[in-house]
Amino acid sequence: MPFLLRVELPDVPGSLGMLATALGAAGADIEAIQIVEHRADGVAIDDVLLELPVGALPDSLITACHAIDGVKVLWISRYHAGANLSMDLETVEAFTAEPQRALERLVDAVPTTFRTDWALAIELGAEHRVLHSTAAAPRLTPEMLTTIHADQLDAFSGFEEIPATVAAAVSSKTPAGAHVALLAGRHGGPEFIASERARLEHMTALASSLQSA
Repeated sequence: MPFLLRVELPDVPGSLGMLATALGAAGADIEAIQIVEHRADGVAIDDVLLELPVGALPDSLITACHAIDGVKVLWISRYHAGANLSMDLETVEAFTAEPQRALERLVDAVPTTFRTDWALAIELGAEHRVLHSTAAAPRLTPEMLTTIHADQLDAFSGFEEIPATVAAAVSSKTPAGAHVALLAGRHGGPEFIASERARLEHMTALASSLQSA
C-alpha cells in the first residue's frame, strides 16, 4: 500500500539515514526520497514515497518519525501507484512539445507533478476567463473570477467556497496584455511551500510565453 510522507528534519549529515532506518524498522519499504526544501534555519523538508505491507497502520510511521529528535511529520496520505517524485523535466518536455497547447498540457500535468487534486489556468485580462481545467477542478463563477488579481496572487489563499489548500502562480504578461494565473488545490494539505510555488510560477511563465509566441 503506497503512502507519501512529508517530514521536517534537521538539515545535518546523518538525519536522512536515521529517518530511513526508523521507517524501515516500522515495516516500510522506501521507494524514493525527494528533498523538497532546505531552509536557512537549518531545517530540511523531504517527501518520502514508501510501501507499507497489508495490515500495517500508517500511525506506526508517525510514531517512528517522532521518536527521532528534531523530526516532525507534516503530512501523510495514500499515494497512487506508479507516481514519480521528480517529474518537472517530463512536464516541461510535455508542454514544449506542443507550444500551441502549452498551458493546457501544463494544467493536465500539475496534479501528478505537484501532487495536487486539481489545477486550472485563468486569463486575467479585460474579462477573466478559465482557459483550461482538470476534471476535478471547481467551477469558478464570474463573481469568484473577478476577485482574482494579478498583483495580489502572492497572498492568494483560495476561496471560502472551495475546501482546499490553494496556491497560485502568475506568468509574465502575454502579448495581448493579459496575465495568466495557474491555481492548484490540495484537499487537506500539505500547505504549498515557497519552493513549490517558485517551481509552479516558473512553469506557468514558460508555458504562457510558449503559447503566446
